[in-house]
Order: sequence, then C-alpha cells, then structure tokens
Amino acid sequence: MRGNQFGRVFCLNTFGESHGPGMGAVIDGCPAGVVWQQELMNRSLERRRPGRSPFASGRQESDIVEILSGVYESVTLGTPIAAVLYNEDARSQDYKPQQMQQRQGHATDLWQNKYGHSDPRGSGRASGRETVSRVIGGAVARMFVSQVYPEAQVISFVSRIGRIALSDGDCVDAAEALENDPWHVDEFSLRCPSQEKNDSMESLLSEARETGESYGGMAFVRLAGIPRGLGQPVFGKLKSELAAAFMSIGATAGVEMGQGFEAAQTSGKEFHNSRQDYGGLRGGISTGDPVSFRVAFKPTATRNEMAREGRHDPCIVPRAVPVLEAMAWLVLADQILLSRLDRV
Repeated sequence: MRGNQFGRVFCLNTFGESHGPGMGAVIDGCPAGVVWQQELMNRSLERRRPGRSPFASGRQESDIVEILSGVYESVTLGTPIAAVLYNEDARSQDYKPQQMQQRQGHATDLWQNKYGHSDPRGSGRASGRETVSRVIGGAVARMFVSQVYPEAQVISFVSRIGRIALSDGDCVDAAEALENDPWHVDEFSLRCPSQEKNDSMESLLSEARETGESYGGMAFVRLAGIPRGLGQPVFGKLKSELAAAFMSIGATAGVEMGQGFEAAQTSGKEFHNSRQDYGGLRGGISTGDPVSFRVAFKPTATRNEMAREGRHDPCIVPRAVPVLEAMAWLVLADQILLSRLDRV
C-alpha cells in the first residue's frame, strides 16, 4: 500500500488504524536546529481531539504524544522525528463489520474490495482518526516555519454548516481579526467566529444529534505573512500543492482559491483592475500577500440509527479546522525548503 507520505523535502509519513494500538507519524527532512515547542504540539492535538465537544464524537482519547527520536535537549537533530500516541477508547465491539459496510457514502467497502483484507473496526485507516498523525506533522512544520518566518500565520474557521453561512465579507473580516491570535476561534464552540451564526449552527447540530441526521459545511483558510516566491512551477505550484493537501483530507468535496469561480464571470478589465493582489499568487508563486481558500466538506456518512447509537460527528467541519491548518503548515515547510534550492 502506497500513498502514506506527504511532501518532497519536508516529508510526513503516517501510520496506524482507528482501533489499532496507536497512531503515529515519522517526519523526515526537518532541519536540525529547530527549537522544539512541546506546548504547541500538545495544544495542536488537543484542538483536534474527540470528546471535547457535545457536537463531536464522544470517543475519549487523551492524545498525548510520545517523541521517540529526532529531538535532543528540545532541539531537532535533523534525523527522522518519530512520534506515537496510543488509542485508549476504541470500543471495537460497537462497530459490526456488516453494519459499517452499509454506510452509504463511506469508503469501507472500497477498502475491502481494493485490498482484500482490511480492518473494519471504526473503518481502520479510512477513519477520521487518521488525521491525528497529520496534526503531529503539522505542529512540527509550524515550529520550523515560525522559526524562519515568525510573521507567518495560518488562520482557519468554519464559514458554513448546512445552509447557515458567513458572507464573503464576513469571512475576510474574521480572518483579518484572527491574525493576531488564530487560536481565538476556539472560543466559539463550532469554530465559527460569529456568535450569532455559531449559535444557529449549534441548534442545527443539536437537532441532528436527536434525529441522526448529518450536515456538510465549509471552512475558510487564510495564509498570511508568508514569504514571496514560494511555489515550484510547473507542477508544484503553491496553489496546486495546497489544493492537493486539503483535498487529501477525508470528506472534502471541493476547494476554491481566492475569488475562485467568481473570476470566471468577470471581464479582464474588471478582474485585473480590481484584484491586483490576485489572491496572493501569480503563476502559482506567492506574491507575499495573503492567500485564501474555501474548502467544502460533504455530510458525514454515518446517519440515522447508527448515528444515534454510536459516537460520530454530525458535521466534521469544526474538527477539520486544525487538520486544514496542519496541512497548510506542512505545505509551507516543504515549499520553504524547496525554495532554497532555486538559485545559487
């Protein structure tokens, strides 16, 4: 089985199944001399952890990571960083293989068909539990990027659940307001930085919990303070690397960069006169201006009786926010290292 590695220079390899002994990551290519920030790692994992919200899975995992290699006296060595955390609350008896395969829209049956032998407990590696390894890698990437470009920020929040949504203008205003403290969004229960919209989303998901319904949604992602010149034309454009990173997350249904599809409705005169920053990218290379994306997620596959009886998220977007941020940090780390090979 391939496809468990992300990145070309700063590489993340992930391992583990949802109900196996544990989950983990091996980060290869992180330079020596990066100051280790354990508090940043702990907080990143806490943000993604299940069981911390009534609107998420009730699975209780402490997600305390153990670093096995690559760090000495709180500084990276340049050698592979191996990290593992152990599953503590799998409750595999709640996941009957036949029942799991009947979830319309999930990939459990495709995994079984593709490999002939797969772990059906909690969907194995097709589970959202897999994303904990991405958050480990993203935290290490953030340590590196923050050390070489302290002004760099990745901001993400929920902009839509079902039909309840922030306007485009509200998204821009919220992103700018969060630049000084991106983690302030966690003060909102569903990570939507509008108390009115957040409350409406709470009501919607509370009802979904009772009925067994699920909802899709959308997250807004903004990269600010990033250096000019990131991106590797022709096939390694910054926009394509970020889009691939976001689309690799389970349940993603679409990615829109900057003005996205709206640009297709304008004339050249309108577009080039009014949007001189071009969404922070030209020719797939960063201009130094903020780069923004909208990432859409489909409704959770577990519905009806299974959703009422089990431990599932009625909407995964709030918990996807730290995963999106992790993937953005991984892309930035990889592209910064690649850019150092561009010229003498």
